[in-house]
Amino acid sequence: MLHYWEEPCISGTRGSGCVFFAGCQLKCVYCQNRAISRAETGKEYDTRSLAALFLSLQNEGAHNINLVTPDHFAPQICAALEEAKKQGLIIPVVYNCSGYVLPQTLKDAAKYIDIYLTDFKYMSNELAFRYSACRDYPEKAKEALEEMVREHPSRAYAEDGTMRSGVIVRHLILPGHTEDSKRVIEYLHKTYGNAIQISIMNQFTPIGLESYPEINRRLTTLEYDRVVGYALSIGVENAYIQQKGTASESFIPDFFGK
Repeated sequence: MLHYWEEPCISGTRGSGCVFFAGCQLKCVYCQNRAISRAETGKEYDTRSLAALFLSLQNEGAHNINLVTPDHFAPQICAALEEAKKQGLIIPVVYNCSGYVLPQTLKDAAKYIDIYLTDFKYMSNELAFRYSACRDYPEKAKEALEEMVREHPSRAYAEDGTMRSGVIVRHLILPGHTEDSKRVIEYLHKTYGNAIQISIMNQFTPIGLESYPEINRRLTTLEYDRVVGYALSIGVENAYIQQKGTASESFIPDFFGK
């Protein structure tokens, strides 16, 4: 599908060619893609048909091919990208992931990937375990990001402002946890400075979170402004921020075309 609600340098004016892959290593209780991340659903593709899908998105005008949660299908995806490139695929390829991915997986796919669009969800192991059932998320996310930046240590853009190569790191602020968000932003800025683009997100959408009352609400403007203000205070220059009104179910993709 052509997706128009990614970061501006990814969606551009014609949309990002998103290909969603079912399943995910994490079990985030607030996942907006749970319709596909926790169920065996969707269509099966072999190498040839997946390559054809990539080419069809290019023909539709997509600025890029956006691989969403591709980690567990990486070898098969790389084979399809190899085939698609032989047939004329020339637009950038985006590796869109949770951040919880092995560096070796990234190394194996490196020749096919132009842009990394990765999450960095937590600095707290406690929060990672409570909300994503993952005890070592910060450690693994740091290792993965280090490899991403090693592969793409700077950013490059086309004349229309869309990204051609580089690393974008997303951070979704959770209600009541702005201090952890500040720690994430501080780590990203101190470690990578302007080599990466940071995306500070306010679109937390509480759905089915009755068992997690502390986050069963939307982020307040004050909470978001605190984190953005902190980012500015420590010298962050390359950051996307979001307007109010993005925390809505209307921004969750319709994966089944209903």
